Amino acid sequence: MPYQVRKDGKVKFVWQNCLAENVYLVGDFNRWNEESHPMRKTKGLKFELEVKIPPGRYQFKYLIDGVWWNDPDADEYVDNFWGSEDSVILVGVG
Repeated sequence: MPYQVRKDGKVKFVWQNCLAENVYLVGDFNRWNEESHPMRKTKGLKFELEVKIPPGRYQFKYLIDGVWWNDPDADEYVDNFWGSEDSVILVGVG
C-alpha cells in the first residue's frame, strides 16, 4: 500500500522498489514545494514519510530524482495544468 491514513490525521506515504537517490512528496498540502518534504530511505528499497494533513482532498505527486511520478494506488487521478495527471488522496473524507 502506497500510503496509510491514520485516525489522528497523519498519513504515511511509501514509495517501494526504488533505486533513486532522492524522493520528495509534493502536493497541495505543501504548496507544491519541491524540497520541503524529502522522503527517508529505509531498508528494502523503500522511501517513507509521515505527514500530518488536515481532512480534505489533495492532489500530489512524487518527485523522484527530478522525474514526476503518480502514486499507482491513489484514490483517484485528475488532469493538471501541465497536461498530465496528478494523484489524489482523500484524508478523512467519506
